[in-house]
Amino acid sequence: MTDAKWAEVLDQVSEKFDVEDHGKYELEDVPEGMVEYIEFESPMGKVRLERTTTPRVESTKATGGSKYGAGSYVEKVYSDTDVVHTFSAFREVDGEWQKFDYPA
Repeated sequence: MTDAKWAEVLDQVSEKFDVEDHGKYELEDVPEGMVEYIEFESPMGKVRLERTTTPRVESTKATGGSKYGAGSYVEKVYSDTDVVHTFSAFREVDGEWQKFDYPA
């Protein structure tokens, strides 16, 4: 989702619904990763829309020890120029956010 389209979605939600919360936060495990969200009350209940922005993963490298107790980890190499935007929608069910299932 482009920046312009996300701004359009935010404007439409703000005009049509009662916005309860809107903000953004950084992702701790992803350099320059950020989540922007908006929560509002709709006819189907409380809804949360999120747009996650992360650098594109260029490669991954899994390493692990062969000895007992040796740790393993996955190292990711992120792009300096390319970013990926992901859109997600959730609704509140019994106090917990449940992701919308999109038809295939």
